[in-house]
Amino acid sequence: MADNGNGNNGAAPPEAPQVRMQVLGQYVRDLSFENIVAQKGITNAEVQPDIQVQVSLDARKRAVDHQYEVVSKFKVTSKNKADQAPLFLLELDYGAIFHIEGVPEEQLHPFLLIECPRMVFPFIRRIISDVTRDGGFPPLNIDTVDYLSLYRQELSRRAQAQVPAQQVS
Repeated sequence: MADNGNGNNGAAPPEAPQVRMQVLGQYVRDLSFENIVAQKGITNAEVQPDIQVQVSLDARKRAVDHQYEVVSKFKVTSKNKADQAPLFLLELDYGAIFHIEGVPEEQLHPFLLIECPRMVFPFIRRIISDVTRDGGFPPLNIDTVDYLSLYRQELSRRAQAQVPAQQVS
């Protein structure tokens, strides 16, 4: 049999396993909103908000085969640019249960921490928008989160933490 140039002597290339992902459920694990402006009775109309969003992720295997829980944690703080006085604090832990098959073991960790949070992000964005609006502020429509960049930053941070400090001679 003649070699067709791909090294498998004319045989069809092996088929990659079909990835199957299904969202089985979504839920708010924890939600907290503090309207500090209302609590302190601040009525200064010269408020220019400076908003910071922190995101962290957690994933774990569940007892049922092929099921995983992914929790996205958002901490949104708003301070007045002029005097750094806090305006509001929002904390949201949003969980989702996924059924995942066909993802190779070595690719499962990034899949859980990149693709899964990306699937539920629109729901998180809506909750944050609704809560800030209902809390007395303009609705906060947070920017799309770059989960791939977050994953790479975390890998880099872990790698640096494992490297012992080099001694200067």
